[in-house]
Amino acid sequence: MFVIKDTLVSLDLIEKFFVCDLEVCKGQCCIDGDAGAPLLDEEKIELDNNVEKILPFLTPGGQKAIMEDGTAYYDKDGDLVTTLVEGCNCAFTTFSEDGTCLCALEKAYREKKLPQLKPSSCHLYPVRLVKMGDMTALNLHKWKICKCAEKKGKELNVRAYEFLKAPLIRKFGQEWYDELEIVAEEWLKKKN
Repeated sequence: MFVIKDTLVSLDLIEKFFVCDLEVCKGQCCIDGDAGAPLLDEEKIELDNNVEKILPFLTPGGQKAIMEDGTAYYDKDGDLVTTLVEGCNCAFTTFSEDGTCLCALEKAYREKKLPQLKPSSCHLYPVRLVKMGDMTALNLHKWKICKCAEKKGKELNVRAYEFLKAPLIRKFGQEWYDELEIVAEEWLKKKN
């Protein structure tokens, strides 16, 4: 791991290749798992404050779930997570004509209807953040449905940290990312 400011960065983030391949995985990460997407308290507040603007982007099932259960709940581990539709997919999941799962929050943002409200845990995926005292550890989550993303990243020669540039800057800032780039380039040069 590398220390950058108040973070511990896993070597996997620098060494592993990764580019989401929605054509293959169909956005399965939005509907698989045992709970909704992890949320920060401030993210829930923003979702609640914008719920009326969000609802038109959701599926009927997503609308119903949010109207009945709210935007989030505490899962069995006590973590704040996005509401699910019938215990399955995230309430903010929508679908393209070919059945690919897409984020309604991302769609609304790209259409300039809402600010970026996509939960940082989704935006940063496959990075998972873990608090360790005063530090935050960044680890690369490994999931079989993302094998296609690893393959595509290798084909395109794109490392995970490069693929995740925008969400990493959103979360940690440009200065932090610039330092990560320098560390990554030096590490990869030394490794090769």
